[in-house]
Amino acid sequence: MNQIDRYLLRNLAVATVFVTAGLSAAIWLTQSLRLVEMVVEGGASLGIFFRLALLTFPTFLSLILPLGLLAAVLFTYNRLIMDSELVVMRAAGLSPMALARPALILASVVAVLCYTLTLFAGPAAQRELVQLRQSVRSDVTAVLLREGTFNDVGSGLTVYVRERGREGALSGLLIHDLRSPGVATTVVAERGRLVEVDDVPHVVVFNGTQIKFRQDNGRTEWLEFARYTVDLQVLRKELGPRWIEPRERSLRDLVNLTDDPLDRQFVGRLRAELHSRLATPLLPLAFTAVGLAALLPGEFSRRGQGRRIALAAVGALVLQSAVLGISNLVGKNPVLTPLLYAVVLLPAVAALWYMVRWRALRRGLTRTVPAE
Repeated sequence: MNQIDRYLLRNLAVATVFVTAGLSAAIWLTQSLRLVEMVVEGGASLGIFFRLALLTFPTFLSLILPLGLLAAVLFTYNRLIMDSELVVMRAAGLSPMALARPALILASVVAVLCYTLTLFAGPAAQRELVQLRQSVRSDVTAVLLREGTFNDVGSGLTVYVRERGREGALSGLLIHDLRSPGVATTVVAERGRLVEVDDVPHVVVFNGTQIKFRQDNGRTEWLEFARYTVDLQVLRKELGPRWIEPRERSLRDLVNLTDDPLDRQFVGRLRAELHSRLATPLLPLAFTAVGLAALLPGEFSRRGQGRRIALAAVGALVLQSAVLGISNLVGKNPVLTPLLYAVVLLPAVAALWYMVRWRALRRGLTRTVPAE
């Protein structure tokens, strides 16, 4: 790699990092805001919130990297054109393909990174994210987190907590239980603590009073106690077995399907996910080739390359939309699977071919124009 290649590669890499970081920060913020309500209602700590937010990062980073690379290629080469640096390089005998070599090297590196994210890091993060979400939603302390509020935690059970402390400590408790037919039980206690016995949640209350009203005879029973245990099994949200979504599955799981009837029922979705993971990481190469083909061949204009940049951006947008659309269609019609790879690879091949043959094409078009 010569000095010019290193210079171009350095500029492209820096621009890619900054553009990707900016896009990632904006999208990560929107994704994090969606987790706030779940974390607040689920009673998770701030550490769990940041862990959830970080686990969403690999999922969208593989989609942002190709766009960040395209923006970096268009910005960097357009700036070099406006500063006449590419004009000097072209005058020194460098062809469009020679000028494109650093961008293609960087695109190959980004493609490898995208493969790592889509095949390994992304599914692993998605599995961990789903498990952590389930843990938050099934947390026994979730419903009692809201202090100063009457919490309806289940059919016939209401819990009020004046203040919540650390490690399950509670103070100012009121528990109203209508789960027993014909009996209304109210427990008032100064303090209590959440515990789990054999994976069943209980609240142990101290220094309180139990008031039990029997509807059949209208009698009210009072009981003062120093220690009393209330079964809060209703707080535990049982999470039964569920079908693992395609985006949570590893590459091996997508290739080797199980005998689960749901796997057979949704085999199209699983196959679509497999081919999407194999095809979409090639988008950095396609986007880069499209951007280079728009800027490098032909004559440079000091008035700017706005039309070329817009053409490259629209082309990349159409390409991205086509890949997403065909990925969905592959799940319904497997015959379209080769089309998915063709849509990703052919634009890159066509753009590179154009950069090599643009002079011959220009001369051919010039000869076909009739003289006036």
